[in-house]
Amino acid sequence: MDYGRYYLGVVLQLCVIASFLVGGAWVFVGIASLPVFGLIDSVLPNDFATRRISNKALADIPAWLCSLLGPVIYLFAALWVVRNPGASGWEMAGVILSCAWLSVIPLVPATHELYHQRGKLRRFVGRYAQVCYLDCTREIAHVVGHHIHVATDLDGDTAKRGTSLYAFTPRAVVISTREAWGAESDNLEKLGKHRWGIGHRLWKAILAQVIFQSIVFAIGGWIAVAVVLAGMVGARFWVESFNYFQHYGLIRLEGGQIARRHVWNHFKPLSRVLGFEITNHADHHTNSYAAFHELKPDLQWIPMPSVFVCFFSALIPPLWHNKVIMPALKRWDNEMASPEERALAREQNRKAGWPDWFEEEATVKGALSAA
Repeated sequence: MDYGRYYLGVVLQLCVIASFLVGGAWVFVGIASLPVFGLIDSVLPNDFATRRISNKALADIPAWLCSLLGPVIYLFAALWVVRNPGASGWEMAGVILSCAWLSVIPLVPATHELYHQRGKLRRFVGRYAQVCYLDCTREIAHVVGHHIHVATDLDGDTAKRGTSLYAFTPRAVVISTREAWGAESDNLEKLGKHRWGIGHRLWKAILAQVIFQSIVFAIGGWIAVAVVLAGMVGARFWVESFNYFQHYGLIRLEGGQIARRHVWNHFKPLSRVLGFEITNHADHHTNSYAAFHELKPDLQWIPMPSVFVCFFSALIPPLWHNKVIMPALKRWDNEMASPEERALAREQNRKAGWPDWFEEEATVKGALSAA
């Protein structure tokens, strides 16, 4: 069962491919899985089990399949354009939204698993399958930026308190892109090469996109290219939005040791499975080379709902802030943060116009001591 559960993402991808072949209202199967999975995941109990998987090669198969099937979905979207010349705008929207959503789940966590591991072929596939969300340089900023600066002011993937999803996402896109290209240029310069020379990963990413769009054009012409690019642009922003829930409001001193408390965890069963344990987050940030099935749930966690619930609640900022994240951060500040982190957290709360729950905690403790 532990091996088989991770094929859920593969099944979803195959269903979307089949829906594009059938056409009609079926093209909404992909995007319809978002609320369906969200509802199911929200009512299931948390899954704190450590996976009993010993064969890494077998465990990797669904991650490889999900990574390779990501671009295939877009090729079938191009084929859908050819097979449905009179399709309505509504049907086209279904194809675009399904492509965008399937580029987030399960593609992002699958490629994330591959490019975090050792091995040239794994990293090559993980890197260039990201063509589906226009970011074949993504892992540069993720590995040499986010994993070093997580929960500090230098981390573009950590939203400050009071920030809405709508303000965070476009800024995160810009920051991650700038960091990736800048880090690659710095590396080339250290090697004695031109900062923007032919070896820069940006040019390779552009070449990968040109090749892929040429294939799409050969299948379905400019309309297919337009549909595919629309899905990819939507996916690019959607991908960044999920960092919002994984790190929101957490505080770490710059240069301080990264601990398990510096990330949020989401242990609902579908969150774990469809995300290839990316929501089983604490171990990943303390040992980024650990395979997804080796990650152990952090039992000292502060409870968080399904990542799907987090997404839908964040679409309504007051709901996200007041009902989900503020109660969690109040506990984090008073139960897990160091004194130095509390000082920074208190200042962020003040700037965000949030309650000073440190003062509230002190008052309660003082009253209990006096009694």
